[in-house]
Amino acid sequence: MKPEELIKELNFKATRSSGAGGQHVNKVSSKIVLFFDVNNSVSLTTEEKEILLNNLHTKLTKENILILNCDESRSQHKNKAIVIARFLKIITEKLKVQKTRKATKIPRSVIRKRLESKKKLAFKKANRKKLDLD
Repeated sequence: MKPEELIKELNFKATRSSGAGGQHVNKVSSKIVLFFDVNNSVSLTTEEKEILLNNLHTKLTKENILILNCDESRSQHKNKAIVIARFLKIITEKLKVQKTRKATKIPRSVIRKRLESKKKLAFKKANRKKLDLD
């Protein structure tokens, strides 16, 4: 997977931002919406597509299209750069294969220390009780 090839497959749409901004917000389309079709990607292998479909299933539409928005800046170019960086970060993070956890046995010394500390605490609490002199 090369980032340059992925960026070529992206589709962008510029829309008007919501929120405060006065007259400027009503006449300038500075919000950027990024669209990436996972199924029709040429730069991804079939294994990478399967991994992305599994890991990004909550962020994909029914047609397996990833949609990202950015309206942080008043500049369309800055918003485009921000959303591309965010997209590349998401893709690289989701394509990483996590190591499988190997179960290990708890050492005897750790078990012994835990039981000793429990005994000490129980003894300390038992000494706090009032004595019955009856």
